[in-house]
Amino acid sequence: QVRLVESGGGLVQAGGSLKLSCAQSGGTFSSYAMGWYRQAPGKERKLVATITSSGSTNYADSVKGRFTISRDGAKNTVYLQVNSLKPEDTAVYYCRAWLLGNGNYWGQGTQVTVSS
Repeated sequence: QVRLVESGGGLVQAGGSLKLSCAQSGGTFSSYAMGWYRQAPGKERKLVATITSSGSTNYADSVKGRFTISRDGAKNTVYLQVNSLKPEDTAVYYCRAWLLGNGNYWGQGTQVTVSS
């Protein structure tokens, strides 16, 4: 089965940056669409950014211009560069991988905490 492992979270001050990583094992990485989601305390999990197998990206309005999703086929890894962080960005960030009608995989999450 597909396994996803996130890393790169941490505690930063408002205005700071982090680069989150999601390493995939199992499955054919290049075939999967990938996404980053986040879940803030007491809130539902929400979409942050997606990237298709062909490299097309999409972002939530709240992060456009600040976050960048990318993928590295040689490393089977998806990244989320998060810049100009705000306290409202504080959440557990989760990686997701999926194929059309063929599974839905989640990582364990990595905590991003932004202090004001």
